[in-house]
Amino acid sequence: MDPRRAKEILGQGAIAPETPRERKQQRDIETDLATSPVKGRPLRQRLRNFRADADTAIAALGGPTGWMRRLRQIEEELERHEEQLTVAWHELAGETQDDAEFARLWRRTAERWSFAIVNELIARHNRNFPAEAKLPMDPKTRDFVKIGGREYRRAELDAQWILERWPADRAAALAAAAAPVESI
Repeated sequence: MDPRRAKEILGQGAIAPETPRERKQQRDIETDLATSPVKGRPLRQRLRNFRADADTAIAALGGPTGWMRRLRQIEEELERHEEQLTVAWHELAGETQDDAEFARLWRRTAERWSFAIVNELIARHNRNFPAEAKLPMDPKTRDFVKIGGREYRRAELDAQWILERWPADRAAALAAAAAPVESI
């Protein structure tokens, strides 16, 4: 997993320091509220036309669905690979003295790395997820709708995925190994 994406996910729900932009937005809201005609009066209740379907309620009793469990397995496998690759990247950088030798050995490691388990899970996800999650079709694209603006399909992992995250650069590996680890 891309470290920036992992940091974004882990930061959700955490309280970050206020930025100047956020302070300005807060001042603007307070100014608008001071002159609001509805200040101090109860707002009209909005009724929602929502009821959980009986089949949805019954399905929820069974716990997480198959596609939910599979996505969890994919994330766990990704974390395992990321930890192992980070350790291997740092160890190889410490063991080799030549930058060219490190690059050659790291590319060979990336090409030989096995993603069989996680790629099988990803292939099953891509094949079965739309039906399992009952995704609606988008008539414009003639494909399933995007979820949160993102495609539901996941790309299988390969050597290129490794080299994008852990480049064949000995100096970068040594610098990353020397950097303090952020605790969660």
